[in-house]
Amino acid sequence: MKKTTLIAAIGLSISMSAAAGEMAFSGPDSVSYAKDLWSALGAAKLVGSSADNSAPYKGVHPHGAVLTNATSSVTVSGHTGTVIVKKNFGGEGVSTDAVAKEPAKYLKAVTVMFQREDGYDADNQNWFWAKYKADGSLQVNEKNMMLAGRVAKGKSKGCIACHTAAPGGDMIFTN
Repeated sequence: MKKTTLIAAIGLSISMSAAAGEMAFSGPDSVSYAKDLWSALGAAKLVGSSADNSAPYKGVHPHGAVLTNATSSVTVSGHTGTVIVKKNFGGEGVSTDAVAKEPAKYLKAVTVMFQREDGYDADNQNWFWAKYKADGSLQVNEKNMMLAGRVAKGKSKGCIACHTAAPGGDMIFTN
């Protein structure tokens, strides 16, 4: 009986560890926080129809054919942190000129890095990651997980895996 209980406990522990690894992002807390972050971005005029737009430039995979970047500070749940907003543009006829004239027509996604409070994810500079659709709803990956939180932490592909290669050790490619 004790051996069975121990084996069951080990199995449960392994199962919970695997689930925790898969849930490094997309959990209810991350999804809720991402909604609050989107609201803060809108209030700061970083997203939405009244957003200030920066100059578009030729993009790189996986973000889009044309991109814009904005860096600012916003407050979410009482914490003020640096935010980097990358708008990802694509579609037929996309070009830097076309995006400058009609950004809403070509906007495919908005990817965001928000530096949360100390202790959120110290291994990764406390960055909170989110990928939104143009309407502010969260995009999902191939496993139907919403892209918010510690996106793909510990995986070989994804936001964190890619950004660890950024020069300077700050996980930011555009300084």
